[in-house]
Formats: sequence, C-alpha cells, structure tokens
Amino acid sequence: MERGAVAAGDHPAAPVYSLPTGRFFAEDILFCVDADAEAGTEMKASGTKGRPITRLDCIKQSILLFVNAKLTINADHRFNFCTLSRSVSSSSLRKEFSNQVEPAMVSVRAIKAAESSYGVADLTQLFRMATHEARKSRAQNRIFRVVLVYCRSSTRPHHQWPISDKLFTMDVIYLHDKPSPENCPQKVYDALVDAVEHVSLDEGYIFESGQGLARVLFRQMCTLLSHPHQRCMQDDLDIPRSLTRKVPQPDAAAAGEDSMVVSGQ
Repeated sequence: MERGAVAAGDHPAAPVYSLPTGRFFAEDILFCVDADAEAGTEMKASGTKGRPITRLDCIKQSILLFVNAKLTINADHRFNFCTLSRSVSSSSLRKEFSNQVEPAMVSVRAIKAAESSYGVADLTQLFRMATHEARKSRAQNRIFRVVLVYCRSSTRPHHQWPISDKLFTMDVIYLHDKPSPENCPQKVYDALVDAVEHVSLDEGYIFESGQGLARVLFRQMCTLLSHPHQRCMQDDLDIPRSLTRKVPQPDAAAAGEDSMVVSGQ
C-alpha cells in the first residue's frame, strides 16, 4: 500500500492500493460432495408446493451457480466432480476437466445421498487424486483447487497423507446439525481445518453452518468464487458487510437547538 504525501494543513490523501502485476492462471476445480446420509437432511426452506429441500438439493444448486458465475468471469476455468463415501473413488471423475455447463449439470444432478451413514471419511484418496491432477494442471500453466462440501456432524475426516510439496488449494464448506450430546460438529470442524492447513498451497477458506439456511450456503459458495492468487487471509474477510441504517444529520435550522439523536442500531 502506498500513501500520498500530506502537506501542512491539508487532509491526508486517500490511500492508493496497487496489486503487483502477475500472470493470471485459469483454475481446474474439483468439487468433492459428501454423499453420506446426512446430505439428505432437510433444510429450513421448502421448494415448490411445499416440497422439502435437502442439503444435497441446495449443494447442487449452489455448485451450478458457482460454475455459471465462474465461467462468466473467465470461460477458461474447468471443472470436475466426485463424491465422498467412505473414501473417494477416481472412477467418479470424468476423463477430462471441462468448461462446459451441460456436462457439469449432468454430473451434479447424478449425485445421490446414501440411505445410511458410512461412519468413516477418509480423505487420503482425495488428496492423492488432487496431487496427480494438480501436476497435470501445472504442466498446462493452470492451478488446481479442491472444494469439499462436507455434511457429517459426528464423523471426523481423517487422512494418511505425508507432508510434502503443496500443489493445490483446498476450500471446505461444512454443513452440520446443531451441537448436541449425540454429535460433535466442533471436533469435525477442527479436523477439517487441520486438513486444509495440511494440504492447501494458497489461502484455503473454510465455512460452516448449522442453521439449515439455504441462503447461508449460497453466500458461502459465492465467496469461494475468489481466485486463490487474489485472496486475503480468511481472518481479514469483511464480506458480506452488515448494512446499518445511517442516522440523518440535523439540518442547519436545528443546529443551535437541543436535540435527541436516536441510534439506528
């Protein structure tokens, strides 16, 4: 950040912000969606004719929103999709990442939640796949990112991935039930934070929500549109900003009179 010179008696000049010139790298983004039974948990909102909407319904909608918005920003971004059961299978990946909306819609709509809980969530294969694909992306002057959407309130994810060169960025959205004696979302969240810190090359974002509100998920997914090379630290995020009503200034006629200012809070 550069600041202009301040002359005597003048107000400080507005700060001038600059971003160092650098090459823009298109992204290859792998969405990994939790297919556990908890993905079928109903959200607070309802759909047409009162039909209940599940977490997975909202996840699918938010991913398609992300894909369309990301391609509007830059049509060179590419996507692929997989699911997490006990582990992640590479057979669920398409052969090539694609920047076409239609294949993304087909892949996303095919995701289904299990009828019962898997009980185990091993991220080792996900990290192995991501590292392999990241090397391919780098060879094409692209960067690689994993977006994990996780839905289990009691099952802590684990991995057996050695600390090595970090080749990709990882983001997480965690949807869970409210804390209770039957679950431990805080411990799950801590495990997800550890996983992000373990593998993420650039600043990886992790968001959580136990409110069951679709709008929260959509807002979080929109925040993940940010390019990893253009991010601030998550602790410095100040979006979305809360809107507060401004208190109107008293007019000149009342300037000399006693008045009561009512807070807009």
